[in-house]
Amino acid sequence: MPKLLLAIAVAWFGWWLWQGPKRVHTTGRRRDVPAPPPPDRADALGILGLGASASDADIRAAHRRLLLAVHPDHGGSAELAQRVNAARDTLLKRSD
Repeated sequence: MPKLLLAIAVAWFGWWLWQGPKRVHTTGRRRDVPAPPPPDRADALGILGLGASASDADIRAAHRRLLLAVHPDHGGSAELAQRVNAARDTLLKRSD
């Protein structure tokens, strides 16, 4: 009987080792990053690197340039991408 229990324990442990890493690495879940508070106009201009006289076209161009650099799909972080998006939304008066 002890040999049977040992064999079952070894088999279960082997199965757990084989299945465990697969379950951990294939979930595909992304961590949700809480949205930062919306910046005021001066902070939003600073985030995008623009002056006070920036046009809508300047805002869109700066947003695109920065987002390509900080987007999580390109090695950046979700938090930085959210800050850049929030700055654009503040300057273009978007509220979703």
